[in-house]
Amino acid sequence: MTASIPDATTLGRPRGTSGVPILELRGLEKRYVGTHALKPATLAFEAGEIHAIVGENGAGKSTLIKLLTGVIPRTSGEIFWEGRPVGLATPHEAIDLGINAVHQEVVLCRHLTVAANMFLGEETSRFGLLQHRAMVREAQRTLDDLGFDLPAHVLLGDLTIGQQQLIAAARAATRGTRFLIFDEPTAYLTRREAAQLFALIRRLEAEGVTIVYISHRMEEVFELATRVSILRDGTLVGTRRIGETDEADLIALMINRSIEQIYHKDKYTPGKPILETRGLSGPGFEDVSITVREGEIVGLYGLIGAGRSEFVTTVFGRHKRTAGEVLWDGRPVTIRSEAEAIELGIALAPESRRDQGLCLNLPVGLNLNLPVYTKLAPTGLISARQEAERADRQIAGLRIKTPGRATLASSLSGGNQQKIVIGKWLNHGAKLFIFDEPTVGVDVGTKAEIYRLFSELLSKGAGIILISSYLPEVYELADTLHVFRRGRLVSSHGYHAATHEDILTRAIGV
Repeated sequence: MTASIPDATTLGRPRGTSGVPILELRGLEKRYVGTHALKPATLAFEAGEIHAIVGENGAGKSTLIKLLTGVIPRTSGEIFWEGRPVGLATPHEAIDLGINAVHQEVVLCRHLTVAANMFLGEETSRFGLLQHRAMVREAQRTLDDLGFDLPAHVLLGDLTIGQQQLIAAARAATRGTRFLIFDEPTAYLTRREAAQLFALIRRLEAEGVTIVYISHRMEEVFELATRVSILRDGTLVGTRRIGETDEADLIALMINRSIEQIYHKDKYTPGKPILETRGLSGPGFEDVSITVREGEIVGLYGLIGAGRSEFVTTVFGRHKRTAGEVLWDGRPVTIRSEAEAIELGIALAPESRRDQGLCLNLPVGLNLNLPVYTKLAPTGLISARQEAERADRQIAGLRIKTPGRATLASSLSGGNQQKIVIGKWLNHGAKLFIFDEPTVGVDVGTKAEIYRLFSELLSKGAGIILISSYLPEVYELADTLHVFRRGRLVSSHGYHAATHEDILTRAIGV
C-alpha cells in the first residue's frame, strides 16, 4: 500500500453548497449523571471562517470538542454537515467528513519519528515493507513548505512540547481536513513557533478550511478570528463578530467579572529577605543575583530557553550549582536535593504540571497530601481523618471542581489540575513559592483565583518567584521584574518602572 501526505500547497478543496453552513448545531445537548455538561446549543459554522470559542474551564468547551469529533455521543439535538443530518457517532465518521482536532496535549507517538507520526495510519509500503526513507523525504518536504523548521527524521519525543504541537498541526492540516479544531494550540509555543502556526491557520482559511480556535488568550482571538462564541456553565451565551466586541465585553459574558478584577494585586510592604542568590551559575544560566523578600513577587521574564526555569530548578536542588552561593534567611546554604529544598520551605509548581507536578493516575486527595504524609503519619500510621480534612480544606479553599477527593486527577480540567499543584504546597506550608508558568492553559476566571491565592500567600509573609512568558501577567503582578536572555540576567526593574517595549527589547536583545 502506498500513501502520501497531500501537497501542502493545496491544503483546502472547493467547499460545499454556497450559503449553507459547513456545520450546524441545533439544540445540541450533553448530559451525564448529575451533570448538564452542555445545555441545548444552536450554532452555525461558515465554510472558510475562523470561529473562536471562549469560556472558563468547565464551561463546556471540551464537551463540545468531543461531540464534534465523535468521541462522545450527544444526548439530544441535531448536527448538520453541509445541510445534511449526520450522526457523528464515532471519531472515524468525523474524520471521514474532514473534521479533525489538534489538542492542547499532544496525542501522537513520542517513540516514533516525526515522519512516522505524520504518516500514521497511511504508511508508505512496498512488498509489505515500510518505505521509511521515502516517508521522511515526503514529510520533510511538507514541513519545509509549511514553513516549519523541523526535522522529519528525529524521534518526536526528542522535540520540545511546542515543536510536537506544530507536528500535530501539520499532520492534521495535510490529511484532507475541512473543519479543524485547535484547542489551546499556543500554550507551549515560543513566539516564533506561534507565528508559524498563525501563518498555517491563515493559509488554511484562505484555502476554505473552517477553523475553530479555542483559546484563553484574548489577544489571539482578536488577531485571528472573524467571529467568537462564548460558553458559560455549559450554556452558549452568545456569538459576536470580532469587530463588534472587545476583551472587556467577552470577559463579562464569560465570568460576569470586569477585566480590572483579573489582575487585581494587593500591595504589601516587603519584609526581610527569604532567599538571596549571589552570582549563582548552573546548567543553562550563569551569574544570577536576585533577592526575594517576605510579601514580594519577583518576576522572571524572558523568551523560552532564556534560562529562567533552569535557574529556579537549581535553586530547588534539582541541578547542581557550578558557581555562586545561595542564602536562606540570611544564612549560606547548600541545597543538594529537592528534599532539602522542601525541608527548608521552598515549593516549586513546575512548568509542565502533567509531567512534573501531578500523579495523574492517583486521586485528587492523595495528590494534595503528597508533601505532608510524613506529618500525617508521625508514628508510621497515616491519620485518615487528618488526610481527609487537609484534602477537603484545599478542595474547598481553592474551589477545585471535582466530585470528591477520590476522583483521579487525570479526569479534571487543566485549570483544576493546576489548582491541585498549588494546593499541595499550600498544605505543606512553604515559605518561598516558585510558580513556573502557573496560568498556561487556564481560563481568565481561574487566573483570577490563582492571583488571589498569590495575595493570600503574600499576606502570610511568603515570597513568590513568578516565571511567565506572558508579559502582561508578570508585568502587572511582579514587584521586581528581572529579564533573562541567553542564560543571563540582563536587566531588573521595579513595579511598572519600564514599558512593555523596554522589557521586550531587553529580552530579545535588539
